[in-house]
Amino acid sequence: MREVAELLGLTEYLERKPAHLSGGQSQRVAMGRAIVRKPSVFLMDEPLSNLDAKLRVQMRADIAELQARLGVTTVYVTHDQAEAMTLGNRVAVLNEGHLQQCDAPRVLYDKPSNIFVAGFIGSPAMNLFEARLGKDGAVSLGGVKIALSKEAATTAADKGWQSVTVGFRPESLELAAKGIPARVEVVEEIGAEAHVFCATELEGETTKLVASVETRKAPKRGEHVALQPIAAEAHLFDPETGKRL
Repeated sequence: MREVAELLGLTEYLERKPAHLSGGQSQRVAMGRAIVRKPSVFLMDEPLSNLDAKLRVQMRADIAELQARLGVTTVYVTHDQAEAMTLGNRVAVLNEGHLQQCDAPRVLYDKPSNIFVAGFIGSPAMNLFEARLGKDGAVSLGGVKIALSKEAATTAADKGWQSVTVGFRPESLELAAKGIPARVEVVEEIGAEAHVFCATELEGETTKLVASVETRKAPKRGEHVALQPIAAEAHLFDPETGKRL
């Protein structure tokens, strides 16, 4: 038991009563109870949900370090995508009990299998909107043309689609001299990065967009800006099934 206490940094608290332990210490004790049994698999069901934000971040790092040291397979259930993306070697995304995608965190972010995963993974969420297909095999977003891949264009033509669902991560929308005209509604500054929430008109409807930029380059609320999508980073989805093209 003492070996496990040392592993979890609890040696100096062994004589304390449960009521005299902090939230983080109590969580470590719970983990210690599991470790001394020497299980082949750990199951953690939202273990950090009752901790404050600062302690949650610290415990997240502690769990990651502990798992790496013990080398025991761990199934970790959470609604917090930050926990899932930082702790998991593979992440399974569920929607109403149905598996949507199971992959490495980076793959989930870069190549979401469908619209649900695309909108669920990432904070702020991916910008998603319907875009009409032109005769030239491209879609137009506020006057900015985005060419489809050859495979996507062929699929669209074969199925007779009039539009496709297009997605851009916030970092794939750049402030530029020309682009999608938009009005800044909110600017969230979080250190070196700022999230710029905008409103624009696409296909006659008001559409919300969010771009991630350097804080020092962030516009002010109420400013009119132009957002230039990085065409190579566009995500395309089947407008009927929502599956990735």
